[in-house]
Amino acid sequence: MRWDDLFRDLEAQLEAAEAAELAGEVADRTRREVAALRLVDRLEPGVGHPVRLQVAGCGQVAGTLVDVRPQWLLVDEAPGREALVRLDAVLGVSGLGARSAAPGRDGTVAARLGLAYALRGIARDRLPVTLWLADGSIVAGTLDRVGEDFVELAEHAVGEPRRPAGVAGVRAVPFAALAVVRRS
Repeated sequence: MRWDDLFRDLEAQLEAAEAAELAGEVADRTRREVAALRLVDRLEPGVGHPVRLQVAGCGQVAGTLVDVRPQWLLVDEAPGREALVRLDAVLGVSGLGARSAAPGRDGTVAARLGLAYALRGIARDRLPVTLWLADGSIVAGTLDRVGEDFVELAEHAVGEPRRPAGVAGVRAVPFAALAVVRRS
């Protein structure tokens, strides 16, 4: 065997070992990056695109993803019909592309735009809503108050405006029991 052949063979072995080491590092780094992803990071690039959510207590919510926050999603199901979905109630999502947002890029402003913030906006508008609860029950009315971890719903007939004579009762609902809030 000639020295040239020996050195070429050793060089090829070294290159193959370096390529295998690089492939292992890339695979390990990819696994670590995926492990840092949250569902909200996967959903964020889907804003403006159709999705199908499987939601505890509600079943399927399908439409265009309008907004994604760390605690909630907004889906435009049809013109004039939006669904605010508590992220913790989501059982599965179909229709996502391959992209993900960088983990932790939501920042301090997004942290303040939690579920209470979104529900306070709905309460301020005084629009009749229907609440789908995690146990599958449904209640309708108008959000009167939003606390730190609960909402108070003045129960009245679906589609009717809130009038004192039409209120059947007031129900406090913990955020953990909410699945979907839809405009009635």
